[in-house]
Amino acid sequence: MLTETAAGLYCPGGASYIDPWVPVARAVITHAHGDHARHGSGAYLCAEPCAPLLARRLGPSTVIEPTPYGTRITLGETRVSFHPAGHILGSSQVRIEGPGGIWVVTGDFKRAADPTCAPFEPVRCDTFVTESTFGLPIYRWDPTDVVMREITSWWDENRTRGLTSILFCYTLGKAQRLLAELTRFTDRPVLVHGMLLPMTDAYRSQGVAMLETTALIERPRGKSCAGELVLAPLSARGTPWMRRLGDLSDGFASGLMRVRGVRRQRGFDRGFVLSDHADWPSLLHTIDETGASRVLATHGHAEPLARFLTTRGLESGVMRTAWEGETGSEEP
Repeated sequence: MLTETAAGLYCPGGASYIDPWVPVARAVITHAHGDHARHGSGAYLCAEPCAPLLARRLGPSTVIEPTPYGTRITLGETRVSFHPAGHILGSSQVRIEGPGGIWVVTGDFKRAADPTCAPFEPVRCDTFVTESTFGLPIYRWDPTDVVMREITSWWDENRTRGLTSILFCYTLGKAQRLLAELTRFTDRPVLVHGMLLPMTDAYRSQGVAMLETTALIERPRGKSCAGELVLAPLSARGTPWMRRLGDLSDGFASGLMRVRGVRRQRGFDRGFVLSDHADWPSLLHTIDETGASRVLATHGHAEPLARFLTTRGLESGVMRTAWEGETGSEEP
């Protein structure tokens, strides 16, 4: 049903590629992160909520073919449908039904509740192609409420100390999730780096409720940011843009912060363990729910996960992809 090629995961029966990493005639896209949705393909098939994000990333002239969640469309000898993945707004698992049975490709996914996107939907299949970004037993997430209280407490502490709180996060998905989750704890506005504005506006256009935001570039020079919370991409760290923040405390929101060595290496004052990927228990639970007899792992810790699944009696292996995500550099 799917083969590994130089262009990505190819479905011969449907003459299409899933999240190809070079231009192809037809791309089936799981979500709008830059490592999954690349420029240059002839047409992009995606779930409806993903389409506005794709248009912002790839440009208005891009041919985008949105499909409602759960609707089956015919591509050659296959029937394809999108099902919520819970990763970011519009993220999808791709279900492919054809002569080789039923396959599901997760793209990136998480099981934690997220007010910015539809929750993950378990899909029964014969072969399950799962991401394994955090596919090691050490990765177990705390409840989101616990992490958000840590962030608000840190912000409050910095206010009393006259410091700016700068929280680094991924431009698409993580920033918007933080702004939405914080509405349950505060109504204070948040300053944001200009790079976060386009995708944040796209989320608002789809009705996602978030805290009020102001671009930092709009503030008069010389006005103190002490006591404010600022969201910014990692690419802004150490740039001249940060000089206007004055005395500050910095943090990073990512599943990578679960490992203390990574926190120390990256030199953040605080690390907040908030991930948009499934942790180890969620990966195993999801695999059980699919009923799949064969599980192929991609990205991240694919080989350890595949070896573990083999000990549980499943047929398992690795499918190579170019996907990056949280274990690599920041998505563009």
